[in-house]
Amino acid sequence: MHRKTIMILFFGLCAVSLRAQELQARITVLSDKISSQIDKKVFKTLQAALVNFVNNRKWTNEAYQTNEKINCSFLITLDQEIGDNSYKATLTVQAARPIYNTTYESPIINVQDANMSFRYVEFQPIEFNENRVQGSDAMTANLTAMLAYYVYIILGMDYDSYSLRGGDAYFQKAWNIVNNAPEARDISGWKQFDGLRNRYFLAENINNSRFALMHDALYAYYRTGLDNFYENEESARAGILNCLNSLNRINTENPNSMLIQFFFQGKSNELVKTFGKANPDMKKRARDLLMKLDVTNVSAYKDLK
Repeated sequence: MHRKTIMILFFGLCAVSLRAQELQARITVLSDKISSQIDKKVFKTLQAALVNFVNNRKWTNEAYQTNEKINCSFLITLDQEIGDNSYKATLTVQAARPIYNTTYESPIINVQDANMSFRYVEFQPIEFNENRVQGSDAMTANLTAMLAYYVYIILGMDYDSYSLRGGDAYFQKAWNIVNNAPEARDISGWKQFDGLRNRYFLAENINNSRFALMHDALYAYYRTGLDNFYENEESARAGILNCLNSLNRINTENPNSMLIQFFFQGKSNELVKTFGKANPDMKKRARDLLMKLDVTNVSAYKDLK
């Protein structure tokens, strides 16, 4: 079922469709590590320009109501000034998805990208063209290329969670950015040889048929799992356990993939609470799978006894 239709059913939205943009993003630029000799006002200007870019650009062809917007945040922590109005930074991206019949929002994305580099001159236009991702200057274009990339990952994950393979078009857009990404000496994260966990591998995995079951798992986690929790807890837990079984199959066939780790980031507390009141057999099966799949949070899952 289409995301917009589901949201209307969930929250009783009015029938009149407003052409609001898709995201309700909080964007913060932290410049504490940058020399005091640089006028910090430029970073306030940058922050305001990025808020406008992300929140007011139309990223899809869909009509969103105001309370359909996806809550998300982009934290840009400037790590180093590298000259010529250019900076190295760490980008943290988070997004959440509302759960049916509750006030709870589930973390759908929680990722940190330590390979952000860009050039920004105060008041320069913040532009992005899908047909010319590299722009006229690579370091300038890399700023909006990275934000657009993660916007499309957010949209893809959100749509996938409402309808099976609903996010394909947006994952393809993210892959297009990877394939046409800006190139310069200080730019990294877009190439296969830039490391094992970067923007290349996330987009490659999520578009690769080898990981097709991931889309089924994401849909099961939300639509047959968390969204069903209010009506039938046991059925909802079974839906989430089905998701974990799918993820285990992916992990067996593609060990140590970035995509599995990407799925679990930010979800450990949610999963512990979900299975905390399960029957002993289901709790054990969930614990065994989680300790195998989400190694980073093994200590949290040990509490599932």
